[in-house]
Amino acid sequence: MSTEDNKDGKDGADDPFAGWAEALEEQKRSDDAPADAEQGGPLSGEPVRPFSSGGETVNDINMVLDIPVQLSVELGRTKVPIKYILQLAQGSVVELDALAGEPMDVLVNGYLIAQGEVVVVNDKFGIRLTDVVTPSERLRRVSRG
Repeated sequence: MSTEDNKDGKDGADDPFAGWAEALEEQKRSDDAPADAEQGGPLSGEPVRPFSSGGETVNDINMVLDIPVQLSVELGRTKVPIKYILQLAQGSVVELDALAGEPMDVLVNGYLIAQGEVVVVNDKFGIRLTDVVTPSERLRRVSRG
């Protein structure tokens, strides 16, 4: 699936991130805790304080949101000896540890963020997320590994 911007003229209804701005606004409205006057930020109601990075002033979170990451879906894994790899030829079948119909792992830069099921969208493979790993669980897994 492509994560490109809406360059093809489609409306934002297909955009999986379209709801983020609305969710952030809702969070801002529902946050009753007083904002720390020194912190500032998009959810605190205070203006964002620019910070300096190599002489540049950066005050727009959109710069972070445009950073590309590698999203991949892992079908399965297996460990084999090198001699097995050297014997592989066209038509060879490699057995993986995942069972047919089992949820696939969705990784961002190599870290598990979700699991899902394979779907076909316009003659291309896609993945429908069935379980998303919480940020606290992600941190726990990173600290273990």
